[in-house]
Amino acid sequence: MRKLVLLVLLAGSSILSSSCVAPDDTSDISKEDATTAAARKEMVGLSEADVRMCAGFPTATADAGGSAQIWTYQRTVQRGNLNVVIPTLAVGAIPTVGGSLNVNPGGYCNTQIRMVDGRVAEVAYAGDNNLPNHRDALCVSTVDACVAYARQRHPARTGASSR
Repeated sequence: MRKLVLLVLLAGSSILSSSCVAPDDTSDISKEDATTAAARKEMVGLSEADVRMCAGFPTATADAGGSAQIWTYQRTVQRGNLNVVIPTLAVGAIPTVGGSLNVNPGGYCNTQIRMVDGRVAEVAYAGDNNLPNHRDALCVSTVDACVAYARQRHPARTGASSR
């Protein structure tokens, strides 16, 4: 009976550890989040005042030569975690059996907006901002209001219908 319990524990821990591991970099297997992808296109052309209205004031700015600036919005995302801990057991010749599982760790996003002559020319993302299913998903909170703002202000350009 003890051997059966030990085998079940070993099998369960190996299945748990092998099936619940997600790669650190999911960029090759996941798609870009729809909102962050839309922001790359639909925010282009917004004025500095428009961006301040929808995203707030940038965390940092840097000169990019000539009349260009790069505005950075830094966001740290604290998400709820699910931690499952399997108790460590010492049984016979096998010193320990156990482990843990952590789902949805936190991350951060730096959204960079390049302004040229007072207008958005480019939007890019950097940081630990991927989720298992979507790239740049932790950046949505920075740009989602700007995508809606751009669609409201320029419905013909973005393809959105006005109501």
